[in-house]
Amino acid sequence: MTTQDSPPDEFVTTTTDPAMLRRSIAAGAVGVFVHWFDWAAYAYLASTIASVFFPAGDATAGLLAVFGVFAVSFGIRPIGALVFGPLGDRIGRKRTLSIVIFVMSGATLVIGLLLGYSTIGIAAPLLLVFLRLLQGFAAGGEFGSAASFLAEYAPRHRRGFGVSWLEVGSLLGFLAGSFVFLLLSLGLSADQLASWGWRIPFLLAAPLGIIGFVIRTKIEDTPEYRALEATGEVPRSPVRELFRDNKKQLLQAAGLMTMMHVPFYAVLTYLVTYETDYLGHSAGGAALLSTVISLLALVLVPAFGRLSDRVGRRPVLLGAGFALFVLATPAYLVMRTGLTGTWIGGLTLGVVLAAILGTYAVWSAEIFPTRTRQGGLSIAYNLTAALFAGTVPYLMTVLISTTGSTLVPGPYLMVAAAVGLVAAFTMRETAGESLSQKED
Repeated sequence: MTTQDSPPDEFVTTTTDPAMLRRSIAAGAVGVFVHWFDWAAYAYLASTIASVFFPAGDATAGLLAVFGVFAVSFGIRPIGALVFGPLGDRIGRKRTLSIVIFVMSGATLVIGLLLGYSTIGIAAPLLLVFLRLLQGFAAGGEFGSAASFLAEYAPRHRRGFGVSWLEVGSLLGFLAGSFVFLLLSLGLSADQLASWGWRIPFLLAAPLGIIGFVIRTKIEDTPEYRALEATGEVPRSPVRELFRDNKKQLLQAAGLMTMMHVPFYAVLTYLVTYETDYLGHSAGGAALLSTVISLLALVLVPAFGRLSDRVGRRPVLLGAGFALFVLATPAYLVMRTGLTGTWIGGLTLGVVLAAILGTYAVWSAEIFPTRTRQGGLSIAYNLTAALFAGTVPYLMTVLISTTGSTLVPGPYLMVAAAVGLVAAFTMRETAGESLSQKED
């Protein structure tokens, strides 16, 4: 059954104000920028952080410990999603956006000030774990809040383009993180990087978080949510309503997000470690490739988002899923042929990833009703992130070590593509539809 709960005109017209749209894009994208800048810095500096916060000894064990902390911080994100997702459906997108960026940037700042294992012993890794858990808890509310916010502000016929800026913010964060790492690796010696250089990216994130907090506190909540408030339709128990009425949408969104998470972390996070540890490339060269992939995707993501507004979500995402399934393993085969092959394989995967990033978030947002949209997006995103995203570096390290094959990432990407394709085939086209229409 389809029901209508269209917002009053006084709220709908807000979305046509260009200045308001620009502010909404900034408010939605700034938090993911800060979030992924921090995550990129942690991933790129994994080897250095291992030497600072864990006992000297087996380098592989130290690297696994750092990636283990990386994975654990993702493990707590579903708890944050269960708190901040439904909270946003009850108190609004704006308030939860402000809370999560404040907590995330504060924890990042403290990490940049931490003393290492050689100074405070076991307290160093324990504090690192606690702060990464705090970041992960807050991050559990970031995607759902920002995606709901952007989807509910964007005009329906440009919603794909509008929501794609969420991933532009993510890519800018990764780009900034890789660029800072490139500068550090080229400008500092290994001893300088381990002594104090590793702190720079984490300290830079603090003022960025303050800017984001100010932006988010000064913008109005979305027209869709304010309409719920005006008509007294704000849900009292959004979690119960979500699992009662929207289980199908949860599974569909989780499938799309699995297909996004795995290549995102394999290409933009783990590829740096993969190149240096298994292909013999320099850290600076690996960071340069990551930077170029991010720049390419930065241009292509909004283009694919706009394309999905024109031709539909299904053609773009199904095409990207098939491309990932077919090209993943050949891309890693090509990478093993040398530096040129590594660039060809990496850039190929980057283009496919951009098509997924430009479409998955808006399609996921459109299948949920406004009453449970933030909770549904938050839970689906962070459950799949905990299972399939944060575990990518750790799992790849273990599997390559166990099998002795550097082709392991290819088949893993194929599995993720298959999961996403199954979900996409079950979903109806939503491009151009009103968000106030839903299927019960």
